[in-house]
Amino acid sequence: MPADYDKDAYPEPPRQTPVADKQTALPNPALIVSKLFYYSVDLPVTTFRGVVDSIRANNKSVYYHQKFRRVADLTECEEGDYLCYYEAEMQWRRDFKVDQEIVKVVQERLRACQQREGASYHQNCGKEMRQFNEVTNAFQLRYGDLGAYASGRKCLMKQKERMMAAQAQEA
Repeated sequence: MPADYDKDAYPEPPRQTPVADKQTALPNPALIVSKLFYYSVDLPVTTFRGVVDSIRANNKSVYYHQKFRRVADLTECEEGDYLCYYEAEMQWRRDFKVDQEIVKVVQERLRACQQREGASYHQNCGKEMRQFNEVTNAFQLRYGDLGAYASGRKCLMKQKERMMAAQAQEA
């Protein structure tokens, strides 16, 4: 210790917690119950969980979602192949949900840019606005006017009608 240190110059403040006076020689029952619970339940469960987690860490899966293989489109199904029809319909529904999520993500990006830029978002968020317009136009072109009971078959018929209208305009 340095020679210029004076303990009385900075006295310790009085303690706020009173010192516990032990009145009895008997052990505390709450302490006994807590230790009993710790050693009989908590410690074995925690140890078991640690072992299981270490085993799972070795066999960790890369993907966090179910991965589906692409199946045939309705145009590729044989006539009367109802299983192919069903698989194509489920594939269309998955594609529809993915396209909905893409629209949501692009919309969130546009909203974030609008929030960040404030009143001058027309100038500074041009890229996001163009991307949002492209995505919503593509979504509307593919899924618009299908109604509440949309299906892969209705979407295919809409696409066929759109192609026929484009050919009629060319001719």
